[in-house]
Amino acid sequence: MTQVIADEAEAVAVAAELAAKFAREAVLRDAERILPRTELDELSGSGLLGITVPRSHGGAEVSARTLGEVVRLLSAADASIGQIPQNHFFFVEVLKENGTAMQRDFFYSELLAGRRFGNALAEKGTRHALEFATRLAPRPDGSYTLTGTKNYSTGALFAHWIPVFALAPDDSLTAAFVPHDAPGVTVVDDWDGIGQRGTASGTVRFEDVNVPADRVVPHHLTFERPEVFGAFGQFLHAAVDTGIARAALEEGGELIRTLARPWGESGVDRASEEPLVIQQFGELALLVRAAEALLDRAGAAIDAAHRAPADEDLAAEASLAVTAARAQADTAALTVANDVFALIGTRSVTAGRGLDRHWRNARTHTLHDPRRWKIQHLGNHALNGVHPPANGIV
Repeated sequence: MTQVIADEAEAVAVAAELAAKFAREAVLRDAERILPRTELDELSGSGLLGITVPRSHGGAEVSARTLGEVVRLLSAADASIGQIPQNHFFFVEVLKENGTAMQRDFFYSELLAGRRFGNALAEKGTRHALEFATRLAPRPDGSYTLTGTKNYSTGALFAHWIPVFALAPDDSLTAAFVPHDAPGVTVVDDWDGIGQRGTASGTVRFEDVNVPADRVVPHHLTFERPEVFGAFGQFLHAAVDTGIARAALEEGGELIRTLARPWGESGVDRASEEPLVIQQFGELALLVRAAEALLDRAGAAIDAAHRAPADEDLAAEASLAVTAARAQADTAALTVANDVFALIGTRSVTAGRGLDRHWRNARTHTLHDPRRWKIQHLGNHALNGVHPPANGIV
């Protein structure tokens, strides 16, 4: 029986409770690549996957700030479990942006029942990451035939519905919502990344899949008006990286206190009392605090833009706030996950401790899109007053 979460406080409390539980076996799941099927069923049953459903449809309609905290908590426990629902919430926003009343009624009910959205977005072999070859071809009865191959399809293996970005006959971008078990759909668990090993971000093939017209959303309309959709998706990515950074800091700190030995010249009995260790650990803590503060500020900026959807300046500020949070989270996750090893010493690299999973997860997830372009957009706005582009990834 799937719970229905009532409000923001309950959402955070449930996420914290699940995160504590998921963290217990995170090292083992990573080491042996045990996919988190049981944990995702618990996530569905908890009601967390329905927390962005509008109140008018029975959901909690939590703020972006609250959703960011939920994803951060889950990611700190297990970064794979934190990333998988990122795409789920992304496609809830697709429905909010351009779904029909009938589509929203149907899918909101699915979400409140614990159904999961996966994703089929990225493709290999195109000129760049924003180009797609997957297409919808019209059929005489008004439905469509979907054909194409998608890669890096995080969550698809565990999903009840696989939303797909595909080009319509007029080349406009659409989102088609396809059942996981529809004829012609093949989900392949071929993900072999060094990190985020439990996301099963593999390949999905669509071979002449029939898609009814009422399962297709005109996603291109999102970018014909002031939008914070792209910022919202990037915000959730920032929450994943911020969670990884916090987990690496806390686990590293625990090992410094309990495992590390002080350097012989320091004159102290414990590594945690060594002034140079304290100083460096303070710098790492500063990176994490900055990432968390920027994440919270970015969530507030998205919420403000949602309250005034026609305001271009608020939409631009949301994009800039998220861009800053994303860039800082990238730096924090990679730096902390790397530098704690030097503060602990050789004992930190033994395989059984699994401390390396934080760096591998951070290195893998932060490759989603380049930090250099985050800095580019921040610099161009600060120097020249240029708003970030409305391209769905800023």
